[in-house]
Amino acid sequence: MLRLSEPTLAAAPSLSGGNFTLVILVAIVALAALAVAGYLVREVNAASEGTEKMKEIAGAVQEGATAYLARQFRTLSIFAAVAFFLLLALPADNWNVRIGRSVFFLLGAGFSAVTGTVGMRLAVRANVRVAAAARESGANRATRIAFRTGGVVGMFTVGLGLFGAAIVVIAYQGEAPKVLEGFGFGAALLAMFMRVGGGIFTKAADVGADLVGKVEKGIPEDDPRNAATIADNVGDNVGDCAGMAADLFESYAVMLVAALILGTAAFGNQGLVFPLLVPMVGVLTAVIGIFAVNPRPGDRSGMQSINRGFFLSAAASVVLVAVVAFAYLPSSMSGLTNATARGTGDPQVIALVSVIIGIVVAVAIQQLTGYFTDTAFRPVKDVGKTSLTGAATVILSGISLGLESAVYSAMLIGAGVFGAYLLGGGSIMLSLFCVALAGTGLLTTVGVIVAMDTFGPVSDNAQGIAEMSGDVHGEAAQVLTSLDAVGNTTKAITKGIAIATAVLAATALFGSFQDAVTQAVAQKGYSPSSSVAGDLQYLGILNVADPRNLVGLLIGAAVVFLFSGLAINAVSRAAGAVVFEVRRQFAEIPGIMEGTARPEYGRVVDICTRDSLRELVTPGLLAVMAPIAVGFSLGVGALGSYLAGAIGTGTLMAVFLANSGGAWDNAKKLVEDGHHGGKGSDAHEATIIGDTVGDPFKDTAGPAINPLIKVMNLVSLLVAPAIVGLSLGTGSNPAVRGLIAAAAFLIIAGAVWNSKRKSIAVKPELPNQGTPSLDHDGATSAA
Repeated sequence: MLRLSEPTLAAAPSLSGGNFTLVILVAIVALAALAVAGYLVREVNAASEGTEKMKEIAGAVQEGATAYLARQFRTLSIFAAVAFFLLLALPADNWNVRIGRSVFFLLGAGFSAVTGTVGMRLAVRANVRVAAAARESGANRATRIAFRTGGVVGMFTVGLGLFGAAIVVIAYQGEAPKVLEGFGFGAALLAMFMRVGGGIFTKAADVGADLVGKVEKGIPEDDPRNAATIADNVGDNVGDCAGMAADLFESYAVMLVAALILGTAAFGNQGLVFPLLVPMVGVLTAVIGIFAVNPRPGDRSGMQSINRGFFLSAAASVVLVAVVAFAYLPSSMSGLTNATARGTGDPQVIALVSVIIGIVVAVAIQQLTGYFTDTAFRPVKDVGKTSLTGAATVILSGISLGLESAVYSAMLIGAGVFGAYLLGGGSIMLSLFCVALAGTGLLTTVGVIVAMDTFGPVSDNAQGIAEMSGDVHGEAAQVLTSLDAVGNTTKAITKGIAIATAVLAATALFGSFQDAVTQAVAQKGYSPSSSVAGDLQYLGILNVADPRNLVGLLIGAAVVFLFSGLAINAVSRAAGAVVFEVRRQFAEIPGIMEGTARPEYGRVVDICTRDSLRELVTPGLLAVMAPIAVGFSLGVGALGSYLAGAIGTGTLMAVFLANSGGAWDNAKKLVEDGHHGGKGSDAHEATIIGDTVGDPFKDTAGPAINPLIKVMNLVSLLVAPAIVGLSLGTGSNPAVRGLIAAAAFLIIAGAVWNSKRKSIAVKPELPNQGTPSLDHDGATSAA
């Protein structure tokens, strides 16, 4: 951690003409990314939509996804309005910063929403085109359309993220780092809500559809006789497209926030500009990577083509960042303007190696995650083999795989952080900036990573539309099954890389958090070495021998567990409602199983929508209120320890949940491809059960931990000055601190209690009154 004796993050002066011009260039390149997205949209929309039946099914998915997102944004607008005024109330250097922080909070939230919406709207139109391409042209054309769809989302992510950061720097220059806190917080908060809400929706529908359709009725996954199939396909889009796109956008935005804050201190003006030049390079290399994914006849699978684009993009990033570093940065620390890093070393080499570390981490995680979740490698094959002995062994093997893979991923991320830290040569400020630069290096691959993620749900939906329509058979159907398996792997990879960005950003933000404390102490008129300042338990070192700090550490770790438990439990409750509704329709609507009657798809979509929007409130309040409760009750030292506990536990938990779920899903695909008895066998049923357990792991709780960590970091950064102000000197007011902490604790307790009381309770079936079904509040009624 940064010691209080080091210089604080002083505001940079106004940018000089050359630097200002470079920031303008960054903004122009960011807008050019949106133009590339427009070109890709036209290419995707020009593809064939297939048969009339396929168009009809795709239309139902589009309608459900659009309706859900509209209702979600209405709900989230309330949170955004409250957060806007709370940010205005928090201390800042001046009212210009306060207003800018609040306004750009809304802009960050808005850009996150736009990224998610664009991703979903194109995905629900591309899925039918991918199915049609598999039917009419084969695997290569289908792969290309699916990945180009993801490319649109990737271009919006890097374009809007970079444009937002550049606009803040242009408008606020030296005060930009403080205003960027609001921009990053808006992106992170909205992404977390979208991730949780979309994840609950998609997995409630998926689990409910599987448990009744596959397990009880023995019908295929996307059989049109299952009332939950449309909701399942809608969920893929609102969870994996809209939710993950917003998630990766906020990763991009928050990483830039950390890099620009620390860059200003370490490198002065150059540190404010260089972190923008690196992701600008990423925009250019993302275009290269996306267009490089053009399947060839000799490719073994779609994954080979995708890997080719990813590695080409990563290699191009290294070359172009080297050009930028040596052309822009001076060759010695003495050449930096207004910098605190005055040690020995070559800034060009330090910056370049830092960025390379981030790119290497991205590539290594891509390979490691692929190994543990791809059907081509031993881990998933071993999980598939355990299906021969039943569902219990499938679940045990998947859990053990996830636990083991989490260790390797954490060590890999830790090695990246420590490697960047060593580049600082003894200056903690410079070391933290190197960590932030490693994060921006990882961001150079984000455009391709987002494309890989969107590829997954588009392929999944394409297979669902093909199966429901009955118009895709033989080799074309097998093409879509293979693409779906590849999509499971790409989704797991993106989740691994997303959590890596969370750790790098959180580590870098520790420097910003400490500086906020240091500046607040100085403003109260105390020196860092005074005994009064020491009462803060935060002398730049998190001393866990202090019981308050140790308690903070434990609470931070515990919050990750509670957050994950709430998310998984929410899926369980919502899935229970879906199960009873699908059972009711099979029992009460004559002709569904015979295919002569149409299920009431809309009722299941409505259940998933209402339950997911209701359930996302509790995890969201936990993420925002827990840091406030800990900080105002136990102090800033305990709050710093809280963040350390949350980061460490969150990293392991997120990778464990994502990789276990991905392995279970692909083990099921392995059996469906004909291994161990194939579809309909006991082994198949065992893997279906494993997959239903893994669904909320990999698509709800696991990926939501990524924005959770960053929301908690940014909330802590924003409230730290207020905690110090109420802890020292004439402004010290333990009573007010206690009231704030008590209010936060009560809000958390009330939200958790309200969530837990919504249990599933099924009344006994009453004579002549049909089958019991659940209403949206968790109660039951006779259908």
